[in-house]
Amino acid sequence: MLRRLILAAFLFIFLSSTVFAQTKNSLVVAEQDAPVAFPLFTNNSTPAFYYDSKDAKVVQIAAEAFAGDINLVSGKTIKLNTSGNIADDYAIIAGTIGHAALIDELVKAKQLDVSKIKDQWERFTITVINQPYKKAKKLLVIAGSDRRGTAYGIFHLSRAMGVSPLVWWADVLPAKKQQLFVSGNYTSAAPSVQYRGIFINDEDWGMQPWAAKKMDTDIKDIGPKTYAKVFELLLRLKANYIWPAMHPCTKAFYYYKQNPKVADDYAIVVGGSHCEPMLRNNVCEWAETYEEEYKKKPGEWRYDVNRDEIYKYWDDRIKEAVNYESVFTVGMRGVHDGSMPGPKDPNEKVKLLEKVITDQREILQNNFKKAPEALPQIFVPYKEVLSLYRRGLKLPDDITIIWPDDNYGYIRQLPDDTEQKRSGGNGVYYHLSYWGSPADYLWLSTTSPALIGYEMKKAYDYNAKKLWVFNVGDIKPAELEMQFAMDMAWDINTYDPASASAYIKQWATAAFGTQAMDDIAAIKQSYYSLAAAGKPEHLNMLKFTAKEINERLEAYQKLEDMMNSCAAKIPATLTDAFYQLIKYPAQGAALLNRKILYQQLAQLSLQQNQAAEAKEYLQMAQQHFNIIQEITERYNRFTALGKWNGMMDWKPRNQKVFNAPPVLDSLKPANDSVWTKKQYREGQRVAIVTAQQLYNSKSVAGCTLLNGVGVSGAGLSPSAAKASIAYKTKLNAGTYTIVVKCLPTFAMEKERLLQYSVSFNTGAAQTVNVNAEAETNTWKENVLQGFSAGETTLPLTTSGITAINIELLNKNIVLSQIEIYKVD
Repeated sequence: MLRRLILAAFLFIFLSSTVFAQTKNSLVVAEQDAPVAFPLFTNNSTPAFYYDSKDAKVVQIAAEAFAGDINLVSGKTIKLNTSGNIADDYAIIAGTIGHAALIDELVKAKQLDVSKIKDQWERFTITVINQPYKKAKKLLVIAGSDRRGTAYGIFHLSRAMGVSPLVWWADVLPAKKQQLFVSGNYTSAAPSVQYRGIFINDEDWGMQPWAAKKMDTDIKDIGPKTYAKVFELLLRLKANYIWPAMHPCTKAFYYYKQNPKVADDYAIVVGGSHCEPMLRNNVCEWAETYEEEYKKKPGEWRYDVNRDEIYKYWDDRIKEAVNYESVFTVGMRGVHDGSMPGPKDPNEKVKLLEKVITDQREILQNNFKKAPEALPQIFVPYKEVLSLYRRGLKLPDDITIIWPDDNYGYIRQLPDDTEQKRSGGNGVYYHLSYWGSPADYLWLSTTSPALIGYEMKKAYDYNAKKLWVFNVGDIKPAELEMQFAMDMAWDINTYDPASASAYIKQWATAAFGTQAMDDIAAIKQSYYSLAAAGKPEHLNMLKFTAKEINERLEAYQKLEDMMNSCAAKIPATLTDAFYQLIKYPAQGAALLNRKILYQQLAQLSLQQNQAAEAKEYLQMAQQHFNIIQEITERYNRFTALGKWNGMMDWKPRNQKVFNAPPVLDSLKPANDSVWTKKQYREGQRVAIVTAQQLYNSKSVAGCTLLNGVGVSGAGLSPSAAKASIAYKTKLNAGTYTIVVKCLPTFAMEKERLLQYSVSFNTGAAQTVNVNAEAETNTWKENVLQGFSAGETTLPLTTSGITAINIELLNKNIVLSQIEIYKVD
C-alpha cells in the first residue's frame, strides 16, 4: 500500500509537469479515497459514462476508447449511455458545449463554469461536482469548447489513469489497479500551436507493407482501418493534423473514399505535403490513376501550358472536401517532390507561381462560398521554392508560411519582423525521418528531443506557431520523438534547455515506472549523443581514426550494458514495449556501428599491411551484420505476437551502408586524404574542451547551456547581447590552430552570418563565419558529421597560462566544443 501511495503521489507530480502542457493542474488521480473524490472505479463498482448521441462522432469514439482504457487498468467494464436521464449514484458526463444537453443543463444550473473555455480553440475542463442538481451523488464532468477539446479532455483523463498515448502503437500496457479516485478540477490552457500534426512518409519499407499485411488486408494498402489507429494516436497526443502517406506504393488518401470520412469522425484536419497542393496526391492521382478518374491520359504537369486540365483536377478535389475540415497547401512543385516545371527564367517562374496561387484561391472561394481569407492555407518554401520566395513572390498575407528544416533537424529560415506580422502566421515543417541527399535516415530515429526542443522553441520565439508538422516516417520507431514534439506543440514549456533528460525521465516513468526511469534516460541520452556525431545510416560516409573508433565502440558497449541491466527491471507485461521503444533502436545502432567501424579498422590494418588483423575485423563486422537481421526478425515476427510483422526493415532503400561487409580481397586500405588528414591532426591535438567543461570552468558569460545537443552532448548559446568565453589553460609558446565546432544551425538574420571571434590573451581577435547555406558541399559535410567548424591559426609568443577568448557574435550560433592543436 505504501508503494501505491508513493506512486500515486509521483503520478500527481507527473501530471502537473510540463509533459502535460499546463501551467497548473489541480486534478488529482490517486489510488486512495478522499471525501471529495470521485470513484473512477473500485473493487465493487464503476460509474456510468454519459455522452450525447447528437454530439460529434469523435466524442463517442473517445468515450469508447476510454471504456477500453478503464478495462485495461481495472479489468472492469464501464457502461456507456447516450440517455439524458442519469440514474446512477456516480456518473461521468462528457460533451461539447452547445452540443451536449447534459453539459448545457449543468452550465444553465450554474453547476459547471465554462466561461474560461467557451468559444475557445480545443480547450476542456474536468471537474468533480459533489452536489449536482441531478440525483447522482457525484459527477465527473468533462466539457470541451469544441469537438476536439472534448476528446482531448477524455484522453487526458486516460493519461492521468496511467494509460500511455502509445498503449496501442507500442504496446505500453498500463499497470493494473484495484481502485482509482479523482478529485479537484482542471482547465486546460490554449494550445501553444494551433495545428499540430505528423506526416507519414517514405512508407515503402514499414507502414505500407505492414498495413497491407495486418490492417487493411482487403485493399492491401494504407486505408481506413490503419488511419483510424493513426487518428486515435493523434487524439491521445492532443494533435489534430495529418499529411497522409503519399509515396507511389500507397494510393492517394482520397482514393479510398472512407479515408476522409474516418478523418472527420476522429476530428482530424487533413492537409497535404509541400508537393501535394489542393489535397491532391500527384504521384498517384496524376501519374497513375488520372485515367481511371477522367477516362483519358493526363497532359503535361506544367501550369503555363496545361492550365485548364490542372485547374479542373484541383477543383474536383475541393468539391469532395467541402464538408471536411482541411488545411489547403497552395503553390506547385513537380509531380513527385521535384522543382516546379515552367519557364527557365526564375523571374518568370515566380510570376507563374503567383498565377497558380491566385487560381487555387479562386477554386477555394467558388466551392466554399467564402472569401479565401476565411480558409486555412499554407505555403511551404521547400528546397528551390525558398529561392523563388526570396525573389519577391507576392504571397497573400493570410496564407501561413511553413518554414522547413534542412531535412536534418536544423531550420533553414524563419520569419523576419515583417513576416512575423502576417495575418496567416507562420509554421514549421520538421524532419524526424528523411529520404534524400546527402544520405537517408529511414531506419532508426536518432534526432534528440533536446535538438527538436531547441529548434522548435527558436521557431516559436520567431512567431512560427500557427502550424507544426513533423515527418515521422512510419511512426515507428520514432514514437518517443514524435510524442515529445506533440507535447511541446501543445505546451511550449515542455522543452527545458537546462535539462535534456527531464522529459525523457517523465516519459519513461509514465511508460515503465520509476524503477527504470533513470536507466532509460541514460540509455536514450547516450543513444542520441552518439548519433549526433554520426547517424547510424550515415556511417559509411564518415571516416574515423583508430582512436575514435575504439572510443565509439567502447561507448556503444556501455550503452548495451546499460540496456541489458535496465531490461531486468522491466515488468513482464512491458517487455514488448521495451523492445520496441528502447532495446531495438539502441541495439540496432550499436550493431550497425560495429559493422561499419570494424570494417574501417580492417581498412586501417591494411594500411599497415596487417592482413591477418584485417581479416579478423571483417569477420567481426560480418557477425554484427548477421545479428541486425536476427533482431529485426524478432521485432517483426515475435514482438506482441507478430502484431508488427512487416513494420521494421533493417535496410530501407537497400542503401550501401546496410550491405554485408566486403571480403578481404576486395577491401581497400585506408589511404585517402580524409583519413590521412585526420590521423595527422590527431597527433597535433593538445586538448578538446567541451561546452559542458567550459561552462563548469566558470569562464562563460552571457550564455545558456543547452544540454543534450551536438557532438559533445551540450552547447553554449548566447543569452545576452555579449556572449563570451575566456578559457584559461597552460600552453607552450608556438603556433596553434583553434578549431571551434558548433551545431550546424542556420543564421536567421538578413546578413546570414553565424560568427564568433577568437584570440589569445590581449591579442587581436579573428572573426570566423560558420554559416553554410543548405545544399552546398559544406552543408552536406556538416549535417553528416553533426557540426560546423571554423579554424583560426594564432601565434603564442610566451609559454604559461593562456586565455583563449571567444565571443559568440550572432544569437543563433551554438558552440559545442573547442579543439586546440599545436602546429609548430
